[in-house]
Amino acid sequence: MTNQLDIVFGALADPTRRAVVEQLTRGPAAVSALHDGHDMALPTFLKHLKVLEESGLVSSTKKGRVRTVHIEAAPLRVMDDWLKRQKDMWEGRLDRLARLAETLNEEDST
Repeated sequence: MTNQLDIVFGALADPTRRAVVEQLTRGPAAVSALHDGHDMALPTFLKHLKVLEESGLVSSTKKGRVRTVHIEAAPLRVMDDWLKRQKDMWEGRLDRLARLAETLNEEDST
């Protein structure tokens, strides 16, 4: 699972790829539509799509001359589960730290 997380976070480390994923949350889109709004050559943009596809974050289908890209939820769920565990762990630690600070303040005031 750690390897998959590394790959997914690596794919999302780039702002272009994050923008593509965000756009795909609104529904599937043709490569040409995804490319619009990105100030880069199509071959460069296709490299970004390849990284997203290799990470499992997106898949594509081809019908005629149109390639349509779809978001894949499974890698996002894995990432979300990991982030939730991290959040729970840190909230627990911060709660214990806050209780310790309260106890120390109470001891100081007596």
